[in-house]
Amino acid sequence: MENVKLVELNSENWYECCQLEVSEDQSDYIEPNSISIIQSKFEPTLKAYVIYCEQNMVGFLMYNSVQEELDGYWIYRIMIDKSWQGKGIGKAATKLMISEISNLPNAKKIVVGYHPENIGAHSLYASLGFVDNGDRFGREMAVIKRLN
Repeated sequence: MENVKLVELNSENWYECCQLEVSEDQSDYIEPNSISIIQSKFEPTLKAYVIYCEQNMVGFLMYNSVQEELDGYWIYRIMIDKSWQGKGIGKAATKLMISEISNLPNAKKIVVGYHPENIGAHSLYASLGFVDNGDRFGREMAVIKRLN
C-alpha cells in the first residue's frame, strides 16, 4: 500500500490521534493513544508518529530511538483505527518504521513485545520476519527482527 506515510506527532495532530480506537477485541492488548502520547513527553527518546493513508489519519505508532533489552530498538506501539483495519495499512506503516529504525546508530535488532493471545500482532510481525526466541517480559512475549 503506497499511500501510507508517517508524520511526526505534533501540536496540530495529537488531539485527532487521541480519538482513534482499535476494535473492541484488541482493546485489552494496547493502551489508548493518549497514554502513549503522554509517555512520549516524559521519555524523550520515544518517537511518536501518526499514520496517514492518503489524507486520512488512520493510526499511531511509537518506537524508542535508543537501544534497550536484548540489545535492540523497541517498537512500543502500533495501532490502526478500527475503521481502517484489514487493508494492509498496519503492515505498510510497520515497514516504514523498520526503515526509520534501520538508520539509527548500530541498528542490528528490532524488538517488539505483545500479549501472546494477540493474534493480529503475531501474524503481522511474523509476516515481517520477526522471530520468537522465547524471550518473555511479564505477560508479554518479545519477538526479534535482525537487520542486515
